[in-house]
Amino acid sequence: MEDGLKAVVFKCGNEEYAISIQSVISIEKEEKVTPVPHLPAYMPGITEVRGELVPVLDFEEILYNRPLVAEESKMLVLKTEQLSLAVRVRDAKEIIDIPAERLKEIGLAAYRRTEYFTSVAQLENRLITIIDPEILTESLDGMKEIREYIAEAKSQEIS
Repeated sequence: MEDGLKAVVFKCGNEEYAISIQSVISIEKEEKVTPVPHLPAYMPGITEVRGELVPVLDFEEILYNRPLVAEESKMLVLKTEQLSLAVRVRDAKEIIDIPAERLKEIGLAAYRRTEYFTSVAQLENRLITIIDPEILTESLDGMKEIREYIAEAKSQEIS
């Protein structure tokens, strides 16, 4: 992070968050999300993006325990080592360069429920919380089963 961070900034609730541009495949309008029974509340279902089935995570549900209305949202399509996924956010508004000296570690990183918050960008009149999607997908309850479900669905597509 010596050179800083190029990140996609998005809104959830009234706050701004960012994810490294290296993890972002695309920003999409939400199309059809297919519900799957027994998924965690933060996952409204799966969707197809560029021919690939991906789980949809509702970031507003994860952070604030309230679902986003699909018509009022955008989807950030992300890639992690384990899987691709779509994160439903209120708005994805810009790509910015954050200088390394503006990135501050946060004390809450040790708190298990928010360990995916890696730092905060302190800009002139904004605070932007930086999220690591790798840690996010590892820390959410139920994600292991979801990774297995997506792998199984992909293998059935191939056969």
